[in-house]
Amino acid sequence: MHIWRRISAHAKTPIALTIGNFDGVHLGHQAMLARLKDAAHQLGLHACVMTFEPHPREFFTPHQAPVRLTGLREKMNGLIRTGIDCIAICRFNSDFARLSPERFITHILNQKLHVRWLLIGDDFRFGACRAGDSAMLQARSAENGFTVEVMPSVLVDNQRVSSSAIRQALATGNLDKAGKLLGRPYNISGRVIDGDKLGRQIGFPTANIQLRHNPPLRGIFVVSVYGANPSSPEIPLPGVASLGVRPTIHANGKPVLEVHLFDFNNEIYGQRLQVDFLHKLRNEEKYADISTLVRQIEKDVAQAKEFFMTAPTHFNRLCGVF
Repeated sequence: MHIWRRISAHAKTPIALTIGNFDGVHLGHQAMLARLKDAAHQLGLHACVMTFEPHPREFFTPHQAPVRLTGLREKMNGLIRTGIDCIAICRFNSDFARLSPERFITHILNQKLHVRWLLIGDDFRFGACRAGDSAMLQARSAENGFTVEVMPSVLVDNQRVSSSAIRQALATGNLDKAGKLLGRPYNISGRVIDGDKLGRQIGFPTANIQLRHNPPLRGIFVVSVYGANPSSPEIPLPGVASLGVRPTIHANGKPVLEVHLFDFNNEIYGQRLQVDFLHKLRNEEKYADISTLVRQIEKDVAQAKEFFMTAPTHFNRLCGVF
């Protein structure tokens, strides 16, 4: 696996390429990457992905950009797991945004990356002011030495799989739908950092997971957690998580992910955990006092344990052991 963080670190051999943000690496992305690998194998090329950091909408309209499903690290891990050969991380800045479609084709695709086969989505746009499209790519492909294939949308339950559809499902607490579109439970990964120790004081110790971006969902959830089991980090542990601003504790808090693992007392500060969100129990609420909050947490824990006792078969398969 090769990762290029500058386009100037260009390919030395011809490649098959696909381009996109790949936020979430969902079923639609996975279908594209499978087709990319198949074509690359048939043509004797390396299968490569071009993606962007930051997301173009974060660059142009940072206050209106959609929340990320995955951070850059998680996206890279998701792409790597598909078995592609290389990833070009394109720094999306003012210079790149000003590239004309023609310049993108000749300078980036042809001269820098030596693209010989290109796969794009049916809604792909590129270049300054999004002026380039699939018709332009196909018209200019022969003179620039590559062929173009347009990938149709992937449908699940007659709905187009997209990052936007997954964000909407997560925002409304529909984790089952989000999981269907992703092909797996939605998850957040991060390191365990110091918190205010309130959970330990009230009898429910929590692991506080560092958040790099605003999360696409809020509330109280049933979760399974990878990386906490010291002898078998690949085996998930059951728990309940709070993802929100903790209004009972702080008046103007930032989003915090706190995970309480059942019957678990190990020190895991600094460890990197993956939290899979399996079921939403309720929305976050503000309580009159800590005692009322504790009584609600007791109910949340009981409901989460009941979920694992009666979890549907497909959750058992996704989680591996429950």
